[in-house]
Formats: sequence, C-alpha cells, structure tokens
Amino acid sequence: MGELPEGWETSGKSPTLFRRFTFGNYTDTRTFLDALSELSEETGIHPQNINFGTTYVNITLEAEDGKELTETEHALAARINKLGTE
Repeated sequence: MGELPEGWETSGKSPTLFRRFTFGNYTDTRTFLDALSELSEETGIHPQNINFGTTYVNITLEAEDGKELTETEHALAARINKLGTE
C-alpha cells in the first residue's frame, strides 16, 4: 500500500486510519461535518467512528475487509483532507 494521506496514522489489529481535524470555531466544525456527511453519502463509505467537540473532529476509517487497508480507505482519507482545507 502506498503512502498514508497527510495527517493520518494507522493503528489496531483491525487496521484503521485515524486523524484529528481542528477548527477555529464551532461553525467551521459543523461545516466540515456537513461536508463529510455529503461525501459519505456520495461514496457509500462511512467512517467507523466520528467523535467531535466544539473545535475538533476525530475520524476513524476501518479496513473494509477487517484485514488490510486498501486504496479505497486511502482515497477516502485524501478526499476528507480536502474537506478540511476548503
């Protein structure tokens, strides 16, 4: 598998990708969450875990087969990165 998308890390027995996004205010956090929801619906791929507070969002993506991260998870992580910078 290629390089990890910027800012993401791997962990766990069931391989996962994890990243924390930080924002300046709650409005920016909500805008990101709304865009993430739209992306998930568009791709049909939903993060395993989303945890958020006023100025942060933690996202965990699991390996689809529970065994190995693939280009699908890496591509989704890269697209999520773009949401955090728009």
